[in-house]
Amino acid sequence: MKKIIFLITTVAFITSCEKKLDQIPLSAATSATYYSQTSEFVAGVNSVYNDLKGYPDRLINLSETRSDNLYATADGPRDWEPINNFQKTISGNPYVIEAWNSNFNGIYRANGLLEQLALKGSVITPTTLKTQIEAEAKFLRAFYYFDLVRWFGAVPLADHTLTATEAATIKRSKVSDVYNLIISDLQFAGANLPDVYAAAADKGRATKYAAKSILALVYMTRSGSNYGGIEGPGLGLNEWPQAVALLNEIIASNKYTFGANYANIFSFTNENNPEVVFDVQYVNGLNPAVGATFPWITVPDSWFLSLGKAIQGGLLIRPVSTDFLNTFVAADTRKTFYIQPGYTYNGVAETRSFLKKYIDLTKIPTVRTDWPINFIVSRYTDILMLKAECILRGATTGGTQADVDAIVTQVRNRAGITGASSNITLAQLLDERRKEFGNEGLRWHDLVRSGNIETIIPAWIATEDVLHQIQPFNKNFIIYPVPQAELDARAGLYTQNTGY
Repeated sequence: MKKIIFLITTVAFITSCEKKLDQIPLSAATSATYYSQTSEFVAGVNSVYNDLKGYPDRLINLSETRSDNLYATADGPRDWEPINNFQKTISGNPYVIEAWNSNFNGIYRANGLLEQLALKGSVITPTTLKTQIEAEAKFLRAFYYFDLVRWFGAVPLADHTLTATEAATIKRSKVSDVYNLIISDLQFAGANLPDVYAAAADKGRATKYAAKSILALVYMTRSGSNYGGIEGPGLGLNEWPQAVALLNEIIASNKYTFGANYANIFSFTNENNPEVVFDVQYVNGLNPAVGATFPWITVPDSWFLSLGKAIQGGLLIRPVSTDFLNTFVAADTRKTFYIQPGYTYNGVAETRSFLKKYIDLTKIPTVRTDWPINFIVSRYTDILMLKAECILRGATTGGTQADVDAIVTQVRNRAGITGASSNITLAQLLDERRKEFGNEGLRWHDLVRSGNIETIIPAWIATEDVLHQIQPFNKNFIIYPVPQAELDARAGLYTQNTGY
């Protein structure tokens, strides 16, 4: 039962398409009279979830495509090619613009709801629901701000809805200041959200462990390298102990389990399984369609046609890099599950591979924007592997080398690789994460957090870029440019990120 996300509503402020920071606050206009009963506050928090809709697509377009997992060049021109090729002139790229706008839309909705809670939340019954709604709104605001920091570094910080006058004067805040709000919001969410939701209709709402999982990742991201002072997501802090404490708390809760079968984690008939800590829920079958689109983003339309299926929207192929393919050993079942090794269409052989983790050919919807599958944001295997990373980073209070080895052994054994792992290093763990989470959009963020992206990506380009399409990498490309429209709308208020 997936009912909380992407619902159709007649409330104007929920359905409007906000694109800027200078929106009329929700405390004014229609919302001033709208919030008068519990159901309306529930609808309000549901609307804050709505801007998660494009999150999976964003991870694939901005993280997976930019990373060394894909060599997505030469079949264009397509919007993903300049992302893959480290072009400097991408401030007008639609993927970059979407990342900025969608996250700020979500923040705007969250701020408006929180203001209404403060003004009229006393009408909510039971009273515990008011606290839960506040915690959900703060979780989502933190989630959207964390996404912004990882893509853009410094961004404008707003903990309330802004008038046009305010928006015209607010500069980009320091990354550390944005993190302060993120951490405060997630701490509140972790303390006030329920462990689980009893009602099936509430599946997909953030739990306390979802909040703790994101907070752990925030601490780990802050602890990553700042690469000599770029204002990106890493601050060079040593918060691995704080992160591992949260991860161990999630593990000790016994709310989640390590899935015995890798493919089953992503099955259309096994959604909300015990591996899932938090996911983006999709409703399908509505008119207009509001389901998922992420399953086919990396899948070329000609493959669907070769199987007698309708085209979806992936258009041309985004090939898996040779380097990534070569990291898999023969026994690794993950490769055969989510990497398609070519195909033939109209007598023409396509020898390049592509990613297809979320494709089930028996579940292709009538409308290509209506795929009936949730996207897993945080899963239990990731919790375990993040714990291993913290231990290797020096969080010895969280576990030992033996714990790291046991975690990697468990992951590899599930993938069909027999035997025990020993003395796993950070480099080996990063390599294992690459294979475990391929097509899930984590690779770029893992590389940035590792502190080694300045050596890994240039070395990859040197061997992979046989067509000589990719520009030389430099640390400024760790974050993306501020959309040009934002710079133009507020002349002199923002400065562009270095390197663009």
